Order: sequence, then structure tokens, then C-alpha cells
Amino acid sequence: MLRYNSNMPVFDEKREELEHFETMMGVPRGRLAVTMDMITDAMALVGQHGVYCQSQRWPGRPVLDVQIVMKSLTDAKELIQSVMEELKKPDVET
Repeated sequence: MLRYNSNMPVFDEKREELEHFETMMGVPRGRLAVTMDMITDAMALVGQHGVYCQSQRWPGRPVLDVQIVMKSLTDAKELIQSVMEELKKPDVET
């Protein structure tokens, strides 16, 4: 039984990683872990781009659009981490 949506190519492209992390952490946390890895990779690429695209106004800092993209990726990563922590908590019955 295939549990992935065949209309989403990411499930084919990341199949091995997804299966590995889903087995270790469960489906939701496993998928979030793979997403975190993808965001981390994107952050590395944006960081490299920022080295070459320096601001003329603030030497030593990347151009504003690179800074904005990096902040968005960092914020997204923090949100994903918070969801993973919430999913890790045992269900509390009231």
C-alpha cells in the first residue's frame, strides 16, 4: 500500500529519506525532519549566495533580499521545530 500522494513529486524524490525518518520518528515528525533538512540545505545555498551578493550600503552584509529570504527560512525552521516538539509530547487526557 502506497501512503504517499502520487501527485507530489517530493515524495518520489525524497522517498528514502522519508522512509528512514518516518520509521524512526513516525510519519508526521519524520516528514517534518525531512522538511527541516531541506530548509537547512536551502539556507546553506542562500548563505553562499549572500557571500557573493554584498550590500553596497552595508559592506560585509548580504543584499536585503538575501537577508529577507534567510530570515524567512530561519523562522520557518523554528516553527517546524516547535511543531516537532508538540508532536513529541504524550497526549494528555483531561
